[in-house]
Amino acid sequence: MDAFDAIPNHVVIDILNRVADVKTLIRCRSVSKRFNSLATQSDSLLLQLDQILGTTESEPEVNSPVASFFRSIFKSINGFLPIFSRSAKPVETPKSPAQILAGFNRIKNLEVELYGGDANLEKGAAVKWKAEFGDTLKSSVIVAFRSATVNASATESPVNAVETDSEFVCGLKTRVVWTINALMAASTRHHLMRDLVKEHKEMETLTVRDREEEGTMVMDAAGMREYRDTEARVEEKGLGLERVKDRTEVPNVRMSMRHAPMLKLKSGICLEAATLVVVRPSGVTSDDNDAELATEAFAADCMYGEAVTALLKRRRNVLEMNSF
Repeated sequence: MDAFDAIPNHVVIDILNRVADVKTLIRCRSVSKRFNSLATQSDSLLLQLDQILGTTESEPEVNSPVASFFRSIFKSINGFLPIFSRSAKPVETPKSPAQILAGFNRIKNLEVELYGGDANLEKGAAVKWKAEFGDTLKSSVIVAFRSATVNASATESPVNAVETDSEFVCGLKTRVVWTINALMAASTRHHLMRDLVKEHKEMETLTVRDREEEGTMVMDAAGMREYRDTEARVEEKGLGLERVKDRTEVPNVRMSMRHAPMLKLKSGICLEAATLVVVRPSGVTSDDNDAELATEAFAADCMYGEAVTALLKRRRNVLEMNSF
């Protein structure tokens, strides 16, 4: 018995919780029977899907005549003498987070990192969003702009600046497209987590983000319980939650939209067509906590947080959008 074996199990589990990374913990399981048992008891995990699911590039085949000749011979021999050939079983790669985390049975806090963002935008444009879900969308905050430049001499558009009708309509179309892109990305991530949420009933927080920090989808314990309860009810009736292809259906929503043709931040950064959108299901009638919701969503981001604070002073336009 070495010194490490004398460490109590709860201390080892606390150390593994600090490791968090699922790939590392899976490797730890192969160290010993004890580690195999304790690693799966970690309750705070980080799952990087590109690490687990990333494809490995195969070595390119040499296409010279000689190589092609010998390759054809080996394939022919393999076909005529199947008895001597050992059929290689295809390696089954886990296709979903639920499959990857099947051995972990005490997850409380899970953070999932995707390889990249989802929105397809024009060059220079940026969209950042945060969305909360239960069985469907509960709220979303979106900040977007067409371009960002550093120009100390640039003039910010006045708070009460009046746009022409054509400028407003053209800008509105762009803002709606940004909003739809963000909502579709959020609902896709929610759909991706459906089996995981159903199977791990002990989870308290779930956060799904991308490496580029474009968007974040969150679910708390109440939201995940709501999702499981709704799923159970519809399964009893032989139905299913409304989904469009590979995402959860976005319900009828009410969009509280603010924008500035040119927004100058204290750092000297100028945001063209800066936009703030707070989205809620149409049944929610009060927009009184727009400021609290938007500020909380981007409190940790200096530039976006400053943009949110400035845009909250702008005039608000309210739009309704049908489910999609």
